[in-house]
Amino acid sequence: MEEADEKRPGNADALYRAFALSLAATTFVFLFNNYLVFWHGWPGVAPVLGGAAAFLGWLQLAGYVIPVAAIVVFALRNRERPFASDAALLYAVTAYVIAAAFWSTFFIGIVDGIISFLRVEGLLPAVFGKKLAQQLGVSSFRGVYVHLPLMLAAAVVAYYRRGLDFIWLALLVVVAEFQIVIARFIFSYEQAFMGDLVRFWYAALFLFASAHTLVAGGHVRVDVLYTHFTDRRKALVNAWGSILLGVPLCWTILAVGMAGKASVINSPLLYFETSQSGYGLYVKYLMAGFLAVYAVSMMTQFLAYYLDAMAVLRGQSPSEPAHEPA
Repeated sequence: MEEADEKRPGNADALYRAFALSLAATTFVFLFNNYLVFWHGWPGVAPVLGGAAAFLGWLQLAGYVIPVAAIVVFALRNRERPFASDAALLYAVTAYVIAAAFWSTFFIGIVDGIISFLRVEGLLPAVFGKKLAQQLGVSSFRGVYVHLPLMLAAAVVAYYRRGLDFIWLALLVVVAEFQIVIARFIFSYEQAFMGDLVRFWYAALFLFASAHTLVAGGHVRVDVLYTHFTDRRKALVNAWGSILLGVPLCWTILAVGMAGKASVINSPLLYFETSQSGYGLYVKYLMAGFLAVYAVSMMTQFLAYYLDAMAVLRGQSPSEPAHEPA
């Protein structure tokens, strides 16, 4: 193993760290501004030069500038802070995003499946009353008054529950598919929501697990030279690869998917898009949102990967994120 020379942290190191953390902060500000623009009619940063919407435009612009400035100041004042500390912070952010997404899909899949079953069998009026039963058949109502509270509950559970819970999605997919087999071949019963549930959890499994698979080294790497590199050269490859290939890919997904109301991520979310199967799950719009979860979790993971690589290059110890569930 080739040992990196021990180097005293300085302004350059602080700026490397500030660069990574600023990219992560900007990503979350971009998502929040996207919400303000397309859900609440805010103008975005374009009208900052004048007009009636200038104040809101400046406010949204400040949302980008202030966090970046604060991060730069913090990094310069804490030059001795190791790269591994910031990498561990980003790993924790990624883990929380994924955990919240897992619990959201778990809660929503179960509850929406029950509602869809009752609706198919004509039992909703008996359980919830005629008026509420009709409202539950409207995707926007179900999204706001059923899915959103479940997402908030999932965010709370994810905060207190430590571990890589998305791993259980593999079992949930098997269970969902198994109940289709039993219902179809034993009871001759099958409904659209049953297949929708499999696809809902299956999509979540692969998109939510990607960030963890990256740091665990589980992605396929076309490895011709990398295996024979020294640790320092591997760190160099990982650092440049994360910044030049990984981060731009994630930003491309967000920028293209959230460019306007008709974009591939925004449009389904804005209009609570559902499948054409009639009595299936009302979760198609959420599956478009999975792309945003994928991009954000991969973004923070690439940046953490970059910081760990910089730690090796600067003679520091990299972080050791947990790869197994707690």
